[in-house]
Amino acid sequence: MAFRSVLSVTGADHSDQDVRTAASLCAEVGAYLSVLVMSPPPLAVSPPPLGDGIPEWPGQRAHAIAALEKRYRQIERFSQDMANLEKTSREIHKLLRATWRCYDVDTEHCDKAGVGDAVRQRALCTDLTIIGPALLTTLVSGLLLSIGSLFDTGKPVLVVPEGAEPTLSPRRVLVGWDSRVEASRSVREALDLLSGAEEVRVALVDPEATCSGSGAEPGADIAAYLTRHGARVLVDRLPSAGKPVPTVLAQHAIDTSANMIVMGAYGSRRLRERLFGGVTRWIVGKPPLPLFLAR
Repeated sequence: MAFRSVLSVTGADHSDQDVRTAASLCAEVGAYLSVLVMSPPPLAVSPPPLGDGIPEWPGQRAHAIAALEKRYRQIERFSQDMANLEKTSREIHKLLRATWRCYDVDTEHCDKAGVGDAVRQRALCTDLTIIGPALLTTLVSGLLLSIGSLFDTGKPVLVVPEGAEPTLSPRRVLVGWDSRVEASRSVREALDLLSGAEEVRVALVDPEATCSGSGAEPGADIAAYLTRHGARVLVDRLPSAGKPVPTVLAQHAIDTSANMIVMGAYGSRRLRERLFGGVTRWIVGKPPLPLFLAR
C-alpha cells in the first residue's frame, strides 16, 4: 500500500533525531506527518489533592508534613513535565515549518500503562508508524509503543535503529517468509516498497521443516505473487544450522546488501514483546538496517 499518513512518536526529553528521520521519509513519498510527543520516562501521574490540613499530634504531624512534601514534589514534577512537553512541541513545530509543512504535532501526558493506548489511538488512522533510534533507547517505552501502534491495530511499523539509513524507496529488500498469515500481511503492507525495489530476496529458513502450503518449491508461491505486482524476486532457501531464525535473516540481509528487512510479527502479546526486543537487539548489534514489521 502507499504511505500517505505517517506517525512519529518521540519523548519530550529526546532529541529531534526521530522527527527529522520521519520528516525526511515523508518528504520522500509526499506523506502527511503526525508527531506525538510523550511525557519523559518515568511517566508522572496527575498531581494528587493536598488534603485537609496538618494534624495537631506530633507523630501524625511529622507524617502529614512528609506526605505534603511528597505531594508538592509530585506537583512540581508534573508542572515540569508539562512545561517540557510544550517546549518540545514548539521546537518540533519550528523544525517542521522549515523542513516539511504537511504535519501536525500533538502532546500526551500519561502513566506507563496508558502509553500503548495513546499511541494505538493515533496509529489507527495512519498508514505507518516510525519508531526511531531515540525511542529505541527507552526499552520499556519502546515495547509499550510497539504493542500500541503495531500489534493492537494491525498497522505496520518501521523500526529505525541508530546509524541506519532509512528510505521508503529501498533498492534491495530482504523478506523473511514462512507462509504464515503474518508474513503475508507484512508483504501486503510493504507491496509498494517491494514492487519499486531493484531486487527483492525472499528468504526461507529451513523451509522443508518449517513451512507448509508453499508448493513443490518453497517460496515459489509468494515469488509469483510479488512478480505479478512488478517486483524483481529471487528466492533464497537458508539452513539455520542451529541458529535462531532472526540471526540467520539478519546475516543474510548483510551478505546481500539489503537496505531493509520485511517480516511478520507473530504469537501472543508476550511473545511479540520478546520478538520486538529480540529483533531490536540483533539489528542494533549488526550493521544497522531498518526493519518493516506487520501483523
